Amino acid sequence: MSAATTAVLREMRWWDIEPVLELEHALFPDDAWSPGMFWSELAHARGPGATRHYVVAEDPATGRITGYAGLAALGDLSDVQTIAVSREAWGTGLGSELLTDLLKAATAFECATVLLEVRVDNVRAQKLYERFGFEPIGFRRGYYQPGNIDALVMRLTMQEEAVHEHAPETGTE
Repeated sequence: MSAATTAVLREMRWWDIEPVLELEHALFPDDAWSPGMFWSELAHARGPGATRHYVVAEDPATGRITGYAGLAALGDLSDVQTIAVSREAWGTGLGSELLTDLLKAATAFECATVLLEVRVDNVRAQKLYERFGFEPIGFRRGYYQPGNIDALVMRLTMQEEAVHEHAPETGTE
C-alpha cells in the first residue's frame, strides 16, 4: 500500500481509540499511551473552546488506521503530542502528511511556535522534523520511560510558508 496516495486523513473520534491503541502498542510497546490519555485529549478536541487537534490516516479500501497524530494548543504555543505511522507505511510520505496536517491546525489555532519532543535515538523522526524547519533547542533528560531515554526538544517558529513548503504533493491544492 502506498499510504501517501491512498490514506485519507480525518478527525480522530472516540471509536478510533481502540485501533489507534493497537498501533500505539505495536510502535511504542514500552511507553504506549493509555486509553484514558486518548480519551482526555479527544475531550478537548471539539467545540468552541477546543485546544486539541487529532487526526487519523485511514486506508479507504480496508478501513484500517495506518497512522495518527495529535497537537495541543495553548495561547500562541502548540505542542505535537504524538505522531505515529504503521511500519508498513514507513517511507511512503504519510508522516509528512500527518505533520503537515498538524502544522495547518497550529496555524488555525493562531500559534506562533510549535514544540515537540523526540527520542534522541529516533533519527528517522528527527530528519522528518528538520525537513519541516524544526530546530533542536534542548534536551529533557530521562523523558522516555522505561529506559531513561532522553528527549530532544525541537521548535518551529510558524510562518505561513513553513506549513506548505514541505507539504507532500497531493494534487488537491
